[in-house]
Amino acid sequence: MFQLIIFGPPGVGKGTQAISIAEKLNLDHISTGEILRKAASEGTELGKRAKEIMDKGNLVPDDIMNGIVKETLESIKGEGFILDGYPRTLNQAVALTQIFNDLNFNDLKVINLRADDEEITQRLLKRGRSDDTRETILNRLKVYYESTSPVKKYYEDLGYNIDINGVGEVEEINSEILKCIN
Repeated sequence: MFQLIIFGPPGVGKGTQAISIAEKLNLDHISTGEILRKAASEGTELGKRAKEIMDKGNLVPDDIMNGIVKETLESIKGEGFILDGYPRTLNQAVALTQIFNDLNFNDLKVINLRADDEEITQRLLKRGRSDDTRETILNRLKVYYESTSPVKKYYEDLGYNIDINGVGEVEEINSEILKCIN
C-alpha cells in the first residue's frame, strides 16, 4: 500500500494537488479537517472528545489527533492514501512513524510544496475569506514555520522528503509530483 504525505505552508496548494493525485493514482485522500468532522459526526470516543475541543475553538491535541488518524488508516482498503494536513508537529510525525510501523506500511513518500511568503500571501488574499488578512496570514506563516520546520527536518533525516516548487500552473506542479513519486 502506497503512502504519500503532502505538506507545506498554508495557501501553497496542498489540497488541490492531493485531490488531483488521489484521483489519478486511485488513492484515498485523507484531509485532517474531514476526518475530524467525520469522527465527531460518527460519535466515536475520540470523535466526541475532538468535537468538544473544536466547539470551543481550540486545536485538537496530538494524542486525540493521532488516535483518529490511526483509526482512519486502519480502515484503508485501496491502493494507498495521501495525507493532507497531517502531521503538523514533530510529535505527530513521530507518532505517525509508529502508526505506520504498527500497520506495516513501508512505502512512504513525503512531498514538501514550497513557495515564498509573498506568493503565499497574495494567493490567500485573493481567496477573499474574512480571516485572510495580511496580518493573520503572516501570523499563520510564522506558526507554520515554527511548528513544521522540525517535521520537514525529521522526514529529510529519514530520507523521505522531496521538495517541489509550489509556484506555477497546477498541472505543471502535479506532473512534477507524479514524476517524483513514480
